[in-house]
Formats: sequence, structure tokens, C-alpha cells
Amino acid sequence: MRVKRSVPARARHKKMLKAAKGMQHNRTRSYRLAKQAVTRALEYAYRDRRNRKRDLRGLWITRINAAARIEGTTYAKLIAGLKAAKIELDRKVLSELAVSEPKAFSAIVKSTK
Repeated sequence: MRVKRSVPARARHKKMLKAAKGMQHNRTRSYRLAKQAVTRALEYAYRDRRNRKRDLRGLWITRINAAARIEGTTYAKLIAGLKAAKIELDRKVLSELAVSEPKAFSAIVKSTK
């Protein structure tokens, strides 16, 4: 007996076209183009979930360096001072302090000197 595949094929196509919703041009209408676009988008999403962590660390370091220079020191000297003073604050917390609590950040900088 012959097996007809129309129902699962339609479901697979609908799933892929739904995932391509919001894309432009034929990617939303053509199954073949939608499949290519969604596959590539998922690859980028996977890669960039890891890259986001790198990007944010770079942003935190930039913010800390800018705030440290206002206080008359550099990022490298500040981090070395924190390690010497055994102050265990990560870069995310330091950058938040530098942006939202400048007085607290300057107190930390003074304690590293």
C-alpha cells in the first residue's frame, strides 16, 4: 500500500514558513528560501549567543576605563589594585557602579591606591 506524505509535508512547510515570518520578500512565501533563511538565522543566533558575552565584557571594560580615567587612574592599574587589595568585584558590577553610582566607584578607586 502506498503511503501519502502530504499531511506531514504540509505541517513541516507550515512550521518553516512560520519561523520565517517577519523576513522580507520571497523568504516568507517560498519554502525553499524560507528553509535557507531560517537555517542561517539559527546558526547566527547560536554563534551570537556566545559572542554577546564577549561584546558585553568589552563594553564593561570600556566603561570602567572611562570612569577610572576620570578618577585619575587607568583600567589596568585599577584592576591590579583591586587584586592587590583583595577586592573581588567582577567587571559587570564595576561598570554598573561606574555608571549609576559614581561616588561608590570613586571610593573603590581610592581603596585600591
